[in-house]
Amino acid sequence: MNVNFNLKKKSFVGPIRYDLSTKKLVKRLQPQDIALISHNDLDEIAADSLLRTKVKIVLNTGFFCTESYVNNGPGKLLDRGITLVEGLGEKFLLKLKEGDPVEVKGESIFKNGKKIAKGQILTKELLSKKIARAEINQGKLLDRFVQNTLEYARREKGIILGSLTMPKLQTVIRDRHVLVVVRGKNYREDLKAIMHYIDEVKPVLIGVDGGADALWEFGYRADIVIGDMDSVGDEALQNAAELVVHAYPDGRAPGMERVKKLGLEAKIFSAPGTSEDVAMLLAYENKAELIVALGTHSSMVDFLEKGRAGMASTFLVRLKVGEKLVDARGVSQLYRKTANYRFVAPLLIAALLPIAVLAALSPWVQ
Repeated sequence: MNVNFNLKKKSFVGPIRYDLSTKKLVKRLQPQDIALISHNDLDEIAADSLLRTKVKIVLNTGFFCTESYVNNGPGKLLDRGITLVEGLGEKFLLKLKEGDPVEVKGESIFKNGKKIAKGQILTKELLSKKIARAEINQGKLLDRFVQNTLEYARREKGIILGSLTMPKLQTVIRDRHVLVVVRGKNYREDLKAIMHYIDEVKPVLIGVDGGADALWEFGYRADIVIGDMDSVGDEALQNAAELVVHAYPDGRAPGMERVKKLGLEAKIFSAPGTSEDVAMLLAYENKAELIVALGTHSSMVDFLEKGRAGMASTFLVRLKVGEKLVDARGVSQLYRKTANYRFVAPLLIAALLPIAVLAALSPWVQ
């Protein structure tokens, strides 16, 4: 299809591509496509993945910033000249199908010459106003976030009290370093920064869902892939030495369906919380000497961007594994040109600050 982008008049013509999941959509987006997402409060990881597709315009049935909290995703897209149209509504999806040619003129969407929807163009000026309001709202949100975290921590305290049944692993972890890779902020840059550490120390490599793809991209095969298997590529799964499906506490494991379709085998680990927390817990309970976490989530915004109203499991797991944990998130910002594992300083103090605050506030912890 011939595709025309009239940047001066903000007019675009091209095939529409849509998926309920942004991380699935980016896998098939081409530069000439018009991307359509349903993603409130676009996060940085999603924004980076959209930028890598080189699309020129992104439509959103929701809002790139709802003003609930400060999110940096839309700003990254606008800084790169990407046109953003939001607020199209869910009914818009009923008026087209994948691959339909559409034309976007300003804030209006046309199909076969007929106007089918009207949204709102998100400009830098409008985003600045939204971010200013979000900064005010974020303080109120923090109070609810802390309360949710403490409440769920009471319910999920079995995570650190030993009531979980650990799967028996083939991979030997005892007395070894373990690197847990998560698809978090700046994970590619951070992974590149510690390649010397990986090559020299040869830690056990655990990829949490898409983190296994990051390892594979840099030439490393994951020793263990753990997660619900919804965002990791087939190649990384098929080449991993061992698979562990993170299941719900009641034993339901939707991720096993995909594993079986690929003709692979996996163990099941039923536990509350996030897959990255489960990965660190697995390493700790198998007597790892040191756990290096890369790309993990530890702030309120991190969890809100993942649709979580609290961070109970992270709070609990880091309380337990803290003595062995080195948080390598952001290490690339310290050593941008060269890196050696001897210089990967323990960022543990910074990582534990929010947890220390929560602990001080919690009568249960006291």
